[in-house]
Amino acid sequence: MSVEICRDKQAQSRVEQIVSSIKNLPTPPIVFNQIQKTINKESSSAADVAKILSEDPSMSAKVLKMTNSAFYGLSREIDSVKQAVMIIGFDAVKNLVLSASVMGMFNGNKVDAEFQERFWRHSLATALAGRLAAKSIRSRGMVDADTIFSAGLLHDIGKLVIACFMEDEFVAIHQILENDPSKSESSAEIEVMGFSHEQIGGALAQFWNLSDGLVDAIAFHHDPQDSVVEGSMSYMVNVANYVANKSFPSELCVAPQAEMSAKVLTYLDITDETITELSDGLVAEYIKAETFMSMAGA
Repeated sequence: MSVEICRDKQAQSRVEQIVSSIKNLPTPPIVFNQIQKTINKESSSAADVAKILSEDPSMSAKVLKMTNSAFYGLSREIDSVKQAVMIIGFDAVKNLVLSASVMGMFNGNKVDAEFQERFWRHSLATALAGRLAAKSIRSRGMVDADTIFSAGLLHDIGKLVIACFMEDEFVAIHQILENDPSKSESSAEIEVMGFSHEQIGGALAQFWNLSDGLVDAIAFHHDPQDSVVEGSMSYMVNVANYVANKSFPSELCVAPQAEMSAKVLTYLDITDETITELSDGLVAEYIKAETFMSMAGA
């Protein structure tokens, strides 16, 4: 299934055209696509995944570094990729490779360093908040914490595409926000381009052949009630984004923080107290995750 990321078919066509026409648009390395295919086979083993990783020494080193970091809090040091795959699991490795890939893909772009650092710090905070939410909010069933982490890390990737490859639009959007601080970034983007960063991000995720769940969570993280894929991932990312903004207000870009939607609270059957608990947990988790920022070069 191809996820419809825009309510308007003309806007969807325009977004897809924009993404496909951008020259030098980064794509995940071959190792990610190979791992994704391998993991989807029922007969795959840890050795199969480790063999693929061994063909990319840089990625192997990143996976080992992350596995041994405070992020996973293991009691002993892991010294082989095969051990890492066996201990943290296929999906966790796949999502680590995706995260490391995306954070590395945009490193060479000449984007304002302050903007890029703020972008990745907010993205990381959202990813960590999503991981915490997946572990504590079970009203809609189990959601894989590592997949939510990746969705949170990529939720605003459309903003980076605008900043890196649509310079004129980027300047125009931020001029609108400076002139009218009450406006949301999404509304300013629609005013300038006819679509928003969520939709660009969703189209990019499709271009990269990511799962429908990830595409949907990225495309609808501000409006999860419009989600077209069954499940609570887009709602979780919406909550995670709010918690990240609430916990680290200095990480915000230009636009103001919206209030938590009552529809989201009702859907997930959570309260303001839950949000506060997630915020407290996020502050503690964020300290452990500097390894991710080093991968982003921030």
